[in-house]
Amino acid sequence: MINEKKVKWGVLGAAKIAVTKVIPAMQLGEWSEVAGLASRDGKKAADAASELGIEKVYGSYEELLADPEIEAVYNPLPNHLHVPWTVKAAEAGKHVLCEKPISLTVEEARTLLEVRDRTGVLIEEAFMVRTHPQWLFVEEAIRSGRIGKLQMITGSFSYFNRDPRNIRNNPGYGGGALMDIGCYPIFIARMIYGEEPRRVLGLIDRDPEMKIDRHVSAILDFPSGQASFTCSTQVVPYQRMQFFGTSGRIEVEIPFNIPVDTPTRIFIDDGSDLYGRNVEIVEIRAADQYTIQGDLFSKAIRVGSQPAISLENSMNNMAVIEALFRSAESGGWEKPEGAAATETRG
Repeated sequence: MINEKKVKWGVLGAAKIAVTKVIPAMQLGEWSEVAGLASRDGKKAADAASELGIEKVYGSYEELLADPEIEAVYNPLPNHLHVPWTVKAAEAGKHVLCEKPISLTVEEARTLLEVRDRTGVLIEEAFMVRTHPQWLFVEEAIRSGRIGKLQMITGSFSYFNRDPRNIRNNPGYGGGALMDIGCYPIFIARMIYGEEPRRVLGLIDRDPEMKIDRHVSAILDFPSGQASFTCSTQVVPYQRMQFFGTSGRIEVEIPFNIPVDTPTRIFIDDGSDLYGRNVEIVEIRAADQYTIQGDLFSKAIRVGSQPAISLENSMNNMAVIEALFRSAESGGWEKPEGAAATETRG
């Protein structure tokens, strides 16, 4: 791969996920080159860039967006800044890979559709799990009938963090369990069913001091089956996804924070033994989902193809999140509203 084919990336901010996971992974890509890092704290930007071997440092986000050499921007800013700076980057002619959730509301997400169509840039929500080999395997196994007809999906995702200074615990910044981690089982359920839920039911418990949603339980009613999940920011760290069919079950051991240095494991149960003695364990080769994500987006820029996840898909994910918040308030089923007409798998 010659260097000229690599897309030159700029990063907005020095968020932990950017400097510890995404940037190092993208630097290993065949299509991606992280060329610049911007921060409102000049020293923070310089220190991070030096440690990561990034050539250019900018003392403001505006300065990075004004650089004609930067072709694409990775936006890992706090949730409430996703849409404003994605819009500014698109207006500057930059393609944007934006951390999830893509927005705080469906209406905000809709503004991104407008700016994308008007500027012609690519904008994608960074659901890195979408193209990891383990999820491609699970998707194909279920589509091929490995567990019969899919009927139910269940999931859990949790960690413990009660630090009031952490942006994930600030409701004004879009903090809370549903936005931060509940969005993942929603995305996966929609992806695997290949359709949108007709209605949803949500139960939310809020932290009495910080007011963020700390424990969430949800049911999603799809035309083809059901999905349920729990997520929490104040219980023991855990994550798992299971898929139940008429003749088998698939369990994903580490569905979201997928390790980069060891194979992942998929358990396929034919239901013949309640104690799991006949469960087949499939190992999926180790891969870095952030490297894959960055390279696929960069390649889409170079060859003129569509990104792995459409903005319409992301807007529909946000519609489910909004409906769950409404359900927690109303105490009843709510229908996702404002969804875009799109192929859910795209």
